[in-house]
Amino acid sequence: MGADHTRAARPTPPRVRRILLATVVPLFVATVVAAGVLWPRDTPTLDGVDDVPRHHGTVTRVVTEPCPPPEATPEGAPPGPQGPCGTVTVRVGDGPDAGHEVEAPVPAGPGAPSVAVGDEIILVELIDPADPEATSYNIAEHQRGEPLLWLAAVFAAAIVAFGRWRGLAALAGLGASFAILLTFVLPGISAGRSPLLVAVVGAALIMFVVLYLTHGVTAQTSVAVLGTLGSLVLTGVLGAVATAATHLTGYGSEDATTLSMLQADIDLRGILLAGIIIGSLGVLDDVTVTQAATVTELAHANPGLSRLQLYRAATRVGRAHIASTVNTIVLAYAGASLPLLLLLVADSRPVGQILTSEFLAQEIVRSGVATLGLIAAVPLTTGLAALVSTAGRRAASTAETDGGSLPAPRSTTERDEALEALSQPRTAGRSTTDRDTADWTAPE
Repeated sequence: MGADHTRAARPTPPRVRRILLATVVPLFVATVVAAGVLWPRDTPTLDGVDDVPRHHGTVTRVVTEPCPPPEATPEGAPPGPQGPCGTVTVRVGDGPDAGHEVEAPVPAGPGAPSVAVGDEIILVELIDPADPEATSYNIAEHQRGEPLLWLAAVFAAAIVAFGRWRGLAALAGLGASFAILLTFVLPGISAGRSPLLVAVVGAALIMFVVLYLTHGVTAQTSVAVLGTLGSLVLTGVLGAVATAATHLTGYGSEDATTLSMLQADIDLRGILLAGIIIGSLGVLDDVTVTQAATVTELAHANPGLSRLQLYRAATRVGRAHIASTVNTIVLAYAGASLPLLLLLVADSRPVGQILTSEFLAQEIVRSGVATLGLIAAVPLTTGLAALVSTAGRRAASTAETDGGSLPAPRSTTERDEALEALSQPRTAGRSTTDRDTADWTAPE
């Protein structure tokens, strides 16, 4: 027969559960109320964005030809686009010309897609302002729906195969995160709400839903929730102080500049802070859940550890985790801003001016603030988890003894009598019954 090495975790004492409920439930209610107040009732549409008809199509023929000679350009002006030239025949899949073949020029210019026979592409229908009946088509980009669906299917299958029910819960949490971002955070910022406030409330709402859905409604999860929420608030405060101290305006990218032209009253500095909050949430969840689980497992493995010992042992794990996560944060921001970094490297200005420019200073502030919030999450979550794991330990031990789970300690008199009986010498000639009666009268 094999031994069963599984061990059920000691239940959290009722008093600790009541304290956690009295702390977490009001915070959750406050988050829901704030989300209801900030929820966008009407989301404005961006001005200047044309709704150009787009249709699916399949390339059936590509004909290339020499490009005509470029027209004379003024001295010093950049040259016009150079090839390729020709026509592409496309079978339209939907719209008024569905089933028919139309011709479009070969895409040219920076970022133009390279097409071949059999490619699934997106056609843009252009209407001549002088003659509304005359239409033409241009190829905008490739269709990416089917490859993305296959990638999403493989992604979901791998998570469920490895994590099983926990993986399925993680997928549900991921869907909830996207739903909150798309229905509350982004429309709320577009509707003119405070980006920082919307980001904090949206991140808290995501945190409550994802953590409890993925890890269950337990004391350990509640500790992770409290640690994450405290770190989020600290990250928001540090971000506000850092952006004000560095005088960042939020115009640190071409996307922000384009957005300001389409929506003039947008708060780009607030959007920068909101991005820091949302970006920090995923890493904070990882750290706080890990620290809470580490303290819980250490307490179960060695119930004799004190709160200070638990805190120190789990903090050592947290230091190793932070050391690797900080590098992850910096590399993630560097990868997302790689074209910007390449542009700055080619800049001929001094290094000091490049580092203090709006473009690079914005990324430095993001990385620094996110790292500080991450570091603060370790002692905060570890301390809370140590308090919860050791609370009620003495009362639980007494209850187990009174209930018969553990043998009652032997009294001093019984122990002395047993030792005295064992120490007496055996007498020769006695029968086994006599020796048992005379020398082994003490219990056990």
